[in-house]
Amino acid sequence: MSVIIILLAVSITVAGVFLFAFLWGVKSGQFEDDISPASRILFDDKPSSTKTK
Repeated sequence: MSVIIILLAVSITVAGVFLFAFLWGVKSGQFEDDISPASRILFDDKPSSTKTK
């Protein structure tokens, strides 16, 4: 029975750490730009300015 209590405490702690990391990422702006990565592949790269002889 004590093993279940230990596993429950550890799992709640790990879930709290992941929740804290997620909230920190949202607050710091990690998930702000969700449009451009999907549409970036549709645009060509700018040609390089170096000329080959």
